[in-house]
Amino acid sequence: MLQPPRQSLQIAAVPTRRVPTGQRDQDAPWHTEAVCRRDEAGLFFAPSKEPTAARLSREEAAKRVCARCPVMVECREHALVQPEPYGVWGGLTAAERRVVLARRRRRDLELKKAHAAGPIAAAG
Repeated sequence: MLQPPRQSLQIAAVPTRRVPTGQRDQDAPWHTEAVCRRDEAGLFFAPSKEPTAARLSREEAAKRVCARCPVMVECREHALVQPEPYGVWGGLTAAERRVVLARRRRRDLELKKAHAAGPIAAAG
């Protein structure tokens, strides 16, 4: 069976015309404008037993794609809410997303404690 040709990062990275977020069709899902839709999924997801140097290089290349994506924030929030356990989403690796989630949980806990203590403790 014939396989489709693999697209290089240079070809996949050619920007296309994008609609500003404020003018985007609100019925269209955010991922329809994702830049990564034109790149190989292998750039964003690790093959099994990938050497560390290769993983770091691949993740940095994926992050460069994310950095120019018009829906990077929506993608990142999706990956944090789901939560997506693998791959680069919204410019963050799985490990980086775990750190963000831990910080959010800690912040939420601190806010709950401050709210439970009442306005006097929060003002002091």
